[in-house]
Amino acid sequence: MNEIEQRLAELEQLGLTRRLRLVSGPQGATVLVDGKPVLLLCSNNYLGLADHPRVREAAADAAMRWGVGAGSSRLVSGTMTIHGRLEEQLAEFKGSEACVLFGSGYLANIGVIGALAASGDTVFSDELNHASIIDGCRLSRAEVIVYRHRDVEHLDWSLRKHARRECRRLIVTDSVFSMDGDVAPLSAIAELADMHGARVLVDEAHATGNLGPGGRGAVAEARLEGEIDVVVGTLGKALGSYGAYVCASEEIVRYLINCARPLIYSTAPSPPAVAGALAALSLLRERPHRVQRLRANARLLRGALAAEGFPVADTDMHIVPLIVGEPRTTMRLCQAALERGVFAQAIRPPSVTEGFSRLRLTAMASHTASELEMAAGVLGDAARAAGVEPEAFIPALSERHEEALEPVSEPGLAYAETSPAPANGAAAPFDLERHLDEADATAPAPATAGAAPFDLERHLDGAEAPAPALASGTAAPFDLERDLQDVRAA
Repeated sequence: MNEIEQRLAELEQLGLTRRLRLVSGPQGATVLVDGKPVLLLCSNNYLGLADHPRVREAAADAAMRWGVGAGSSRLVSGTMTIHGRLEEQLAEFKGSEACVLFGSGYLANIGVIGALAASGDTVFSDELNHASIIDGCRLSRAEVIVYRHRDVEHLDWSLRKHARRECRRLIVTDSVFSMDGDVAPLSAIAELADMHGARVLVDEAHATGNLGPGGRGAVAEARLEGEIDVVVGTLGKALGSYGAYVCASEEIVRYLINCARPLIYSTAPSPPAVAGALAALSLLRERPHRVQRLRANARLLRGALAAEGFPVADTDMHIVPLIVGEPRTTMRLCQAALERGVFAQAIRPPSVTEGFSRLRLTAMASHTASELEMAAGVLGDAARAAGVEPEAFIPALSERHEEALEPVSEPGLAYAETSPAPANGAAAPFDLERHLDEADATAPAPATAGAAPFDLERHLDGAEAPAPALASGTAAPFDLERDLQDVRAA
């Protein structure tokens, strides 16, 4: 047995082996997994836009006009008109001076952290940050100080202890944490950064399209637009496409274009993906009720799970962890749910810390109330079939007392004194066909859209007038209360 076979055998024994599941059809509320229709409850397609007809049409039109690939890096010949248009729209949407696109969120975090911090500098990172942030910190060669999750006092103490002259300091945090669904204290972090002369990078991957006014994210919800130095986001979750963006000042964006290695040395995002994201962003701005629908669905799912006995919080956050603890039991639960028609993926170490394997559930705006209520019942039955009562599940991090863990020592990575080791370690990213929901079926086309639902030429020419906000108290194209009542009645 060679070393690879031996390692695979060890992973199998620990219950940590992974395999690829074949999903057929678009990322709708229901998909085919291994040929069987199941309710999809683990996708990051939060707003249901990945399979929206307007998004598909925009991507197809872009493929016909510009081809499938960009053919080169951004700094050679890979920057096309469609890239510039999306960057303009994202900068406006996020309230930023400028924006630049990257190939993925992973590349964006590695590139930005590596450009803003290097050997001799210091990065302060939340212990539950995403793997792309962790790897970006390591690759930057800066000194990395990990502060306790969402612990502002510990961050302040760390900043004071590691104050050094002529040293760049960068605070890095997710805004919505991908495994537990809790939100960083952004206002307090921004205040500390101002006090200590540090820059702040916020990753809005799981917040854009889900939080804040019009889905503009947690930074907008905290009223910090223009006050956070760098905002990273993804096109591959709520916007239903693929790629990433970085919003910042014009000066920082120019600096990243010159110094961010993943931007310089990677092929530019494909035209169809960029056009699809542009169409999805347009839909989000025209129909912000999708965000309200997502939040209502999240609260409904949480309520149904609580009725089954699962220890979940009564909030409207769209990421819902069901923490089992032991990886083999988690896999049995995942398989039992799948056999009963619900696809909820098991998440195990190294994506989460030892002892906290879980099903990571995600609500989508395209789910119906009856589907989510059914899913909660299926998960309750599956848990009991796997030998675990719902009441025995571990509460999410925001609802339990944090236990002190032994610090981990690693070259180039330091944990502030009294700080636990990062709970996700070197976390790996976790990260039948349905079309329109009731909102899309009844919503009128934008007044400026003409006959086409998404006019790519008009977007590129910049002739589109901004979509008017829904007037308060007027008849909306999508009545959330009515929809939920209709679905329950059905």
